[in-house]
Amino acid sequence: MLFLSKQMDILSREVDMTLRDPLYRLLDPELLQRLMQRTGTGQRITIRELAQRAECASSTVGNLLRGAQSCVTPRTAEAMCRVIGVDVLILFAPTGRSVPVPAGEYSPSTARAAV
Repeated sequence: MLFLSKQMDILSREVDMTLRDPLYRLLDPELLQRLMQRTGTGQRITIRELAQRAECASSTVGNLLRGAQSCVTPRTAEAMCRVIGVDVLILFAPTGRSVPVPAGEYSPSTARAAV
């Protein structure tokens, strides 16, 4: 068991991989507001009610509506959309990487910085 642990430690130092959780970016705060006025059931839902039923902070919903926050976790995006009654891709777009990126691998952000 100790051998395996040492091998994993060596591998992680050699490859230096990081894992970023993917996020979901809200496409249009105004659309979220309109959908809250008339959910899939035809009922209006408040910020507090949406947050409670989606099991997230009401400040998260408020920040999304004001544009102070643009991204949430996949769990939050899916829960909010389930409560409202729309498909997640109507309100959110996946962003970021969900797989480890080896150190030194080409990335568009480093290519732009070099130009």
